[in-house]
Amino acid sequence: MFLRVVSVTFFVLVLQFVSSYHVVVFASSSIFPLSHKKQLQVVVEEEVDALLKWKSTLINHSHSLLPSWKRNSTTSPCKWYGITCNNQGSVVELNLTTLGLQGTLHSFNFSSFSNFVSLDLSGNKLFGTIPSQINNLPKLITHLNLSLNTISGHIPPDIGSLRSLQYLDLSQNQISGSIPQEIGNLHFLTFLGLYMNNLTGLIPTSVCDLTNMTVLSIYENQISGVIPRDVGRLRSLTLLELSTNYINGSIPISLTNLTRLEYLSVSENQLSGTIPRDIGRLPYLTSLSLSKNNLNGSIPASLTNLSRLTTLYLYDNQFSGIIPQDIGRLRSLTSLDWSENSITGQIPTSISNLTNLTYLSLFENQLTGSLPIGINNLTRLQTLYLSDNKFSGYLPQNLCQSGKLEYFVAFNNHFRGPIPRSLRNCTSLKILELKNNELVDNITEAFHVYPHLEGFVVRNNMLYGELSKNWGNCQNLTYLSFGGNNITGRIPSELGKLKILSELYLDSNKLVGEIPRELLKLSSLIELDLSNNHLSSRLCFANGMLSNVQYLDLSANKLSGSIPKQLGECSKLLSLNLSTNNFNESVPPQIGNLDSIQILLDLSYNELSGELPSSLGKLSKLETLNLSHNKICGSIPSSFDQMLSLTTVNISSNEFTGPIPNIKAFKEAPFAALKNNKGLCGNNSRGLKPCNSSVLFERKRAKHKILLVILLPLFGSLFLSFIISAILFLFRKRSIRNVTPIDKARANNTTRNLFSIWNYDGKIVFEDIIEATEDFNTKFCIGTGGYGSVYKAELSRGQVVAVKKLHSSSYEDSEMFDLKSFESEVHALTEVRHRNIVKLFGFCSSFERRISFLVYEFVERGNLKNILCSRERSVKFSWIKRVKFIKGTADALAYLHHDCVPPIVHRDISSNNILLNFEYDARVSDFGTARSLKPGSSNWTSLAGTYGYVAPELAYTMKVTEKCDVYSFGVIILEVLMGRHPSEIITLLSQILLSFSSSSKAGQNVRLRDILDQCIGAPPEVLQNEIMCIVKVGFSCLRGDPLTRPTMEKVSAELSSYAQSNASLLKSFETITLADLLM
Repeated sequence: MFLRVVSVTFFVLVLQFVSSYHVVVFASSSIFPLSHKKQLQVVVEEEVDALLKWKSTLINHSHSLLPSWKRNSTTSPCKWYGITCNNQGSVVELNLTTLGLQGTLHSFNFSSFSNFVSLDLSGNKLFGTIPSQINNLPKLITHLNLSLNTISGHIPPDIGSLRSLQYLDLSQNQISGSIPQEIGNLHFLTFLGLYMNNLTGLIPTSVCDLTNMTVLSIYENQISGVIPRDVGRLRSLTLLELSTNYINGSIPISLTNLTRLEYLSVSENQLSGTIPRDIGRLPYLTSLSLSKNNLNGSIPASLTNLSRLTTLYLYDNQFSGIIPQDIGRLRSLTSLDWSENSITGQIPTSISNLTNLTYLSLFENQLTGSLPIGINNLTRLQTLYLSDNKFSGYLPQNLCQSGKLEYFVAFNNHFRGPIPRSLRNCTSLKILELKNNELVDNITEAFHVYPHLEGFVVRNNMLYGELSKNWGNCQNLTYLSFGGNNITGRIPSELGKLKILSELYLDSNKLVGEIPRELLKLSSLIELDLSNNHLSSRLCFANGMLSNVQYLDLSANKLSGSIPKQLGECSKLLSLNLSTNNFNESVPPQIGNLDSIQILLDLSYNELSGELPSSLGKLSKLETLNLSHNKICGSIPSSFDQMLSLTTVNISSNEFTGPIPNIKAFKEAPFAALKNNKGLCGNNSRGLKPCNSSVLFERKRAKHKILLVILLPLFGSLFLSFIISAILFLFRKRSIRNVTPIDKARANNTTRNLFSIWNYDGKIVFEDIIEATEDFNTKFCIGTGGYGSVYKAELSRGQVVAVKKLHSSSYEDSEMFDLKSFESEVHALTEVRHRNIVKLFGFCSSFERRISFLVYEFVERGNLKNILCSRERSVKFSWIKRVKFIKGTADALAYLHHDCVPPIVHRDISSNNILLNFEYDARVSDFGTARSLKPGSSNWTSLAGTYGYVAPELAYTMKVTEKCDVYSFGVIILEVLMGRHPSEIITLLSQILLSFSSSSKAGQNVRLRDILDQCIGAPPEVLQNEIMCIVKVGFSCLRGDPLTRPTMEKVSAELSSYAQSNASLLKSFETITLADLLM
């Protein structure tokens, strides 16, 4: 009997510990069956209503994605797509991943689902914010996944009330704001995914209370501050991913307590200090990435205890010292990248034990000595980067014995001896770059056919032999460089079979014979350099050859005959160098058709004769022109006066006569660039005799003969038009007599508001624009500023223009303000003609319709800010394009300040107001705040400009000077190079300047390379020096005292001179700091 009582009691206790759900079931089946069933039915109906109501708020086609979600007589959601119910028919899970649903969560009634344990809406197109009502989810919910949507706004602090949550994933959205401190209340959380959002602020210290967490991933946000000191309390962590943020400070020592950690990444932050000495205490670690920080010191020896490591990335830091001798203990390693540091010494011999390595990168260090023989044991290597070190000795002979090597880059070292014979048959090769070494070998024997080869560079070695025909079988080659060797023989015509070859450098060798026609037919070539060889014969050039070439250098050869007129069809040429050959006859007029040529036209040291064609004056973008040491005669065509972009010119040692062109490049050219001509003169030039009146008269008389032929018929037509206009005027005068005095007064007041457009019938164009924009419908609006909105309009004739309509909320009240802005811009732009300034076609103004607008050229790529804010678009904004953009902007401002009379100050230079055309050329726009600095007039004004670009003195003096624009331009320089607004750098510069006069070293160790835009990689070597100089100019523009800032004329000249002179600074690009550039 006692046993029976005990067993019954035990049974009752078990029932009491069963979930409330089961208790309800028991009661419903035995005590209150009808009332509970009715209550359950109400719950289910409430869930159905909530689901259908949310579905109804989804956008358009989203409804069709949930066809099973519909009400019927026996409505139960349990068979609906994505829904799981419990035994009572109540919804416990909602899983609608990757359906493409569009809508928000604002109409989702979280409180209707009392039995929810899991909500997964990931991989859709949900937008809007996370509602604070999310805290109405039941306390039993364990799984919440809203990742892979476009949700914005902040993380609501109320999410901390979901205390049963084990899995929370909000990653890959557009969530901003900080991580709420309340997140620390989720004590059962094992997974927290917040990566790839726009989160800011600090990592809350309360995160360290989540001791059950195994995964913490916050990468690709804008998190700042330090890694919490108590992060070592998260002893269950297996993955910690904090990369690509703005986290600073040092790596906490407590992190070495995370003994279960398998994956650790804090790369692409601003961490400093050393690697914790006990990093080797993480026995399960398989991946460690500390790259792209400011970490320093030596690499701790304990790192070699991490025997399970497969990936070890320490690149782009400031590590020094040697590679640990026991590196060979890391036998599981497949990827090792310690590049871009200051590591010294030799590669340890134990590296031969790393036989699983597929990727080894040590470039840009200070490593010395020979490569260990054991490196031949790394038979699984696919990638080997050793460039920019101080290695010497021979290259490993069996490097590609296994036939798996794809990328071998070892340029800028002191390797000597032959090319490894294992490379001859290494058909897996995709990239081979060995330039700037001391390699000696016969290229005919060293290389063979590489079916996958994309890039091959061995320039500046001591290679010899002849180019093999087999190179024509490397069909995937895009760039090929043998320049700077001792290669002999002819250029094989088989190179013409390389249909995707874009760059070919065979310069500075001993090649002979003619240039193969097959090579010139390659439409893929963008850069071709055959200079400094012994190539001879005529240049056989036909229509359509080199149709896409941008850089063509055939200088220092023995080419003869006339310059082919077909060269004028190479419409994409930026630089053409035919100097130091034996070209004769005259310069073909077709060269004037190269309207894209910008960098260089060099025809010097030939035997050219005859007069220059006037068509050369059409080369309006050309910056450097060299015609020296020829036999060109006659006067320089007057069309040269239009070559305003010229900065450097040399016409010495010819037979020119008459006056030099009236442009800056000629007037400021040194005498050496003009000397040894027959009769050149110039009133303002250095070293030339002044032009007397008879010379000028003869030139003018020659012009007049041509003008008479043109003007006589023209004046006849104008006279006839005048007679007709006079008759029409008389008729109009009669009609005006019938106008009332009030109308006359209104007409007088609005005379200057009548619409007009230069070169058009004003009324026709006015109506055309109204029609094209559908009376300025917002769907045509492409931008809005403080003074007007800009619309894209396609006129009836097919021309696309940009129309800036001035704001006028109340025409009567704001008329004077808007009209002042309107007239300011018209006044400035009607007198401006420059290739880097947006062209104004005209203006329209109608008093009756209360509309005033300007008509500009349409600039294809929009403004700089939009380019930099879009990762997809900024990636295409390469370093060479950015440098070109900066120079173009400088030229435009120099023109406004120094070539306009009176000078024009823009006053609102910002990334919103500089546009880019299809070729990424700068176009300065928006003169709504422009001011002419007229002598004797007041230059004091109300504050104008864009926050973040306004010169500091304007805040307290309100006095407009050209130096205000100079300051704004300095901001633009840094913004273009950094890819974002440089507010923190400007602040840092102030700290650095203060530290010069104190013992502090604040900010003095920040390297230039670390602040540059990372989305397009490091600048190419050819531009690194110029970029350093550009930043130095930018810093000078940002000086606090406007009197110490340079003029834009000086800035423009310096930016141009850097590209020409190849000036160098005391430190290299890799080591130079911001402080160095401020000195």
